[in-house]
Amino acid sequence: MSSENLNRRSSVPEVGVGEAFRGLLPLLGEHKRALAVCVGLLLSVTGFSLAWPWIVQHTIDGPLATQRALPEAARSFRGVFMLGGAVLVIQAITLVFQYQLRVRLETIGQAIMLGLRKKLFNHIVNQDMSFFDELPVGKLLSRVESDTESLRLLFTNAVVVVLGDVLLIGGIWGVMFYKAPRVAAVLLVTLPVVALLFWTFHKLTTDRFFEVRKRTADLTATLTEMIHGISVIQIFDRERYARKRVFDSSESKFAVQSVTEVMAIVFFNVLFWTEYVKIALLLWFGSTWGVSPGIIVLFLLLIWKEFEPIGRTAEQLSSFQKGIAGGRRIFGLLKRAPRITSPAPGEAAAWNGIKDEVRFENVSFSYDGKHEVLRNVSFALRAGTTTALVGVTGGGKSTIISLLFRFYDPQQGRITIDGVDIRSFELSELRTRLALVLQDIVLFPGDVRSNISLESPAITEEDIRGAALTVNVDSFIQALPHGYDTEVSEKGANFSRGERQLLSFARALVTDPELLILDEATASVDPETERAIQGAMGQLVSGRTSLVIAHRLSTIVHADQILVLREGEVIERGAHGELLEQGGYYAELYELQFEKEGSAIHEPK
Repeated sequence: MSSENLNRRSSVPEVGVGEAFRGLLPLLGEHKRALAVCVGLLLSVTGFSLAWPWIVQHTIDGPLATQRALPEAARSFRGVFMLGGAVLVIQAITLVFQYQLRVRLETIGQAIMLGLRKKLFNHIVNQDMSFFDELPVGKLLSRVESDTESLRLLFTNAVVVVLGDVLLIGGIWGVMFYKAPRVAAVLLVTLPVVALLFWTFHKLTTDRFFEVRKRTADLTATLTEMIHGISVIQIFDRERYARKRVFDSSESKFAVQSVTEVMAIVFFNVLFWTEYVKIALLLWFGSTWGVSPGIIVLFLLLIWKEFEPIGRTAEQLSSFQKGIAGGRRIFGLLKRAPRITSPAPGEAAAWNGIKDEVRFENVSFSYDGKHEVLRNVSFALRAGTTTALVGVTGGGKSTIISLLFRFYDPQQGRITIDGVDIRSFELSELRTRLALVLQDIVLFPGDVRSNISLESPAITEEDIRGAALTVNVDSFIQALPHGYDTEVSEKGANFSRGERQLLSFARALVTDPELLILDEATASVDPETERAIQGAMGQLVSGRTSLVIAHRLSTIVHADQILVLREGEVIERGAHGELLEQGGYYAELYELQFEKEGSAIHEPK
């Protein structure tokens, strides 16, 4: 909100690999039957993949060898053709099963990630403000979209592919030992080498892949900030600064990712070299021990088929590592409990409205635990009256608003409504009774109507029109091409700043709040628009408890009570005329603004 909100830090817990996978189990449990079908398809695909090399070996050592031993005129290769047809049928069935497996896995994976994204976003919107102070928009985007996508690929590709390949490799060695156990035992000596390669690659790259994910998020955050602020960058001719920020972040990611990719290249080269070692061993010992040509071909096909899953598993290692890193980050975020919460079920206080007062009692607050923004602040907002907060930037005015909405809780003291601590109310109950109009206006994708109502089912068309009429914005909306159905462009760029401010007034008023808070609500509008707003201010605050923050003293001279803040303390309080008579800090602010504007600020009548 202001320069007060600096140096705030919260922590997202670190989560290990095992904890991340345990977090996935409940999501997987929702698809047990579909996963069971996938396991059945996986076993079938593995069995068919082993069947056709066996048929080839039987063809070479059986019908083909038999027919070649006969005179040419007596030869018949009908059996060979039939076995060749069987291979084609088996492969066709395998392709159908693989297709079914991929479709089902992708469907399950998308459903799981959809649930996870919903869970993640629901968790994010329930976090306290310190969470958003720590994690910029780009990093949150990375976790919601990029990390969940990595996790989806881990499930649909890496884990299932690796599981299927482990089954296939186990079947391959089973066939080898069944057909030629001595040759299979010799070839087995290469497995420890392959296992060592995988283990070494995993140890060397796990932390690096996690670091790559972190630096990718940093790059996304930097790009998001630079693109959102491109107008400021160009206005101040700071393109060089923006390029340096983005290039430095890109190079930081490259420095880690390039090393990881080089390791992967070395790993794959060494891995595939072991394939040719196996072929050499097969030819040496197979010929020495008199293994049949069909068995030699069978083993060659199985070695080829074995390195297909080994290579695939090796290729999936990067997806596996990225998915693990993404999962750790996601479930670390989900583990981060909100610091601002509602009371336990059944323990919340009943809301009876603001009948007497909203009171700050000896409230002290610090964002970073070191520098107090508010120090022992006490005051009351009497029901049905208007209280104004004035003072220089950084005095603690916006912090008071944050504490009222329980974006943060004070370290000392308490805030009460008719004697009840606001921490005793349900958060949703408290916040729906308050409304805030900020200087920085946020409009969302959608039409004008939805931006006023925020699509609350409790708000009627009559409520929307009534609020718009009260703040003198109905005529402006009616003049738009499609009236209340006019689409709002990104950030409300198709409206002027003053028009956006008027829409935010209507949004605040449409809920009929019991406490209306205006934070510099007219600071960014032109005099004509300000007069239009001032004309509605009487209706806005009439009979309503109101808190107004303003630098323009002309907007608060009619307030029932004015609180003057400086360096986190209330140093003066009273009505406008009383404070002028005191000749203190408020009187100095008044005189400074009087001189700057060149005309007197209208006194209350």
